[in-house]
Amino acid sequence: MIVVDSSVWIDYFNGRECPETDRLHDLLGRDVVLTGDLILTEVLQGFRSDADFRTASQLLGQLAYSDLGGREVALAAANHYRRLRRSGVTVRKTIDVVIATFCVLGNHRLLYTDRDFDLMVEHVGLQSA
Repeated sequence: MIVVDSSVWIDYFNGRECPETDRLHDLLGRDVVLTGDLILTEVLQGFRSDADFRTASQLLGQLAYSDLGGREVALAAANHYRRLRRSGVTVRKTIDVVIATFCVLGNHRLLYTDRDFDLMVEHVGLQSA
């Protein structure tokens, strides 16, 4: 399964064309795209218009869903964060470490544009989509 990070969804809903939004467009309706609580929150909180919020909620609601957190993910994410810091790498958002860890543990690929995930590909085994 492919998890799509909020960085790609936000670009997609804003109409920004880039390789990642093109890939997302190709994936929709053809492959299993997985989303989760943290990604939904990050994406949907940015909509100013109620109509746009409802449209995006409806689209995202059709995707496969999983809670991204939980005890196992939280403990593994803390260890990933600590490993990154020991390597001299600081990730800007804890939520990104949680999303990456969920993907690593579940053997999911992640489609993203946020450069912090590049560090996790290198250091914790995250697979890029």
